[in-house]
Amino acid sequence: MVPDIKIDLHRLRDILSKSLELETLSMRDVTTLINIDDPEVWEEIFETARRVKERVYGRRIVLFAPLYLSNRCVNNCIYCGFRSGNVGAKRKVLSIEEAVEEASFLSSRGYKRLLLVTGEHPSVSGVDYLEGVIDAIYRRTDIRILHLNAPPMSVDDFRRLKARGVGVYQCFQETYHLPTYRYMHPSGPKADYEWRLSVMDRAIEAGFEDIGMGVLLGLYDWRWDVCALIAHSRSLIKKYGFGPHTISVPRLQPAQGSMLDAPPHPVSDEDLKRIVAIYRLALPYVGIVVSTREPAWLRDELIMLGASQISAGSRTSPLGYVNGDDTEQFEVGDRRSLEEVIDRIVSMGLIPSLCTACYREGRSGERFRELSEKGLIKRFCHENALLTLKEYTEDYADGDRKGYLSRFLVEEARKARNGLFERFREIEEGRRDIHI
Repeated sequence: MVPDIKIDLHRLRDILSKSLELETLSMRDVTTLINIDDPEVWEEIFETARRVKERVYGRRIVLFAPLYLSNRCVNNCIYCGFRSGNVGAKRKVLSIEEAVEEASFLSSRGYKRLLLVTGEHPSVSGVDYLEGVIDAIYRRTDIRILHLNAPPMSVDDFRRLKARGVGVYQCFQETYHLPTYRYMHPSGPKADYEWRLSVMDRAIEAGFEDIGMGVLLGLYDWRWDVCALIAHSRSLIKKYGFGPHTISVPRLQPAQGSMLDAPPHPVSDEDLKRIVAIYRLALPYVGIVVSTREPAWLRDELIMLGASQISAGSRTSPLGYVNGDDTEQFEVGDRRSLEEVIDRIVSMGLIPSLCTACYREGRSGERFRELSEKGLIKRFCHENALLTLKEYTEDYADGDRKGYLSRFLVEEARKARNGLFERFREIEEGRRDIHI
């Protein structure tokens, strides 16, 4: 139950002004936002979140796809279709050849960044296997950056993966509420709350400056978990000079073989919109990621009010792109293809981005945060988004889609800094991976 707290509009507008100046909010500011329940006031908050996102990133929306390496897992998380106790699951571990096949399939559709996802099992979460997959995909496909969602590991193992060129290391705490965490994770290595809580410190110690965090919304009261995640992020910023590069907002969804019939603490669509806005205002520089768990119409709304990265055309089972889905980790709510998502983003006046430049140019960690908080990162984001969309248009679009994307690019280039048309010509002549 939300406390019946009288809204101090002067204080609220002070908080919104701080966000518009791209300042990280205090925990008192965050709790003030969380305890607001007036729909009219929330419209003002949503509008501020839209403005903050545009000040940081401009109009670009980053696109990527997850690549599931395995659904084998020794953990028994009661909400997950991959849990060890799901005897009806059809288990699959990709060989290196199969991983390359999946990555090649995605590359042939225009993707340039992938998120590798694996359960916790000695055969797939070990660093030797992951190194082999990462090396092979980089060597044999056109994928430019691989991110990794994998179980917590040691500093030495993180160092090995960072040396292989992994961009973001992503791991979700699921819930910060200890009694709920213990109930939801009854057995397996994931039952160790402290080991998971400290994973980002080990990743940063090993050299990862881009880390991805999140909670699984619906396991516990979202207000608690959102506050806790922001507090965790602030502690990392204080300690290292940077916190999460991305925060994801997954809601608990039905999964084949789950032990939960419904979320213990349901998060409504309106709640999810508020959560995205709170993250955007509290941590202005952070990328907010919305997966295909959510329906298309809601994802469209979320990218207008604060989200900056979305997956597209996702499959959540191993070999799901090549062979179709089998045992999925969760039900997919948005089944639009990459092409359809690009069409929709353009129709909304935004710019689809397949950019990978920051990870490869060293704009990460504290440097990325500083550029973002000065409103400078969007200069890179805007032009790189257009350059990657031009590549996509030349290599993967055809017919009417190629025509309208080409017209869109010309209109955008006319508004951009000098030199973009020249870069477009270079792409038309066959040069690739042009970025600033």
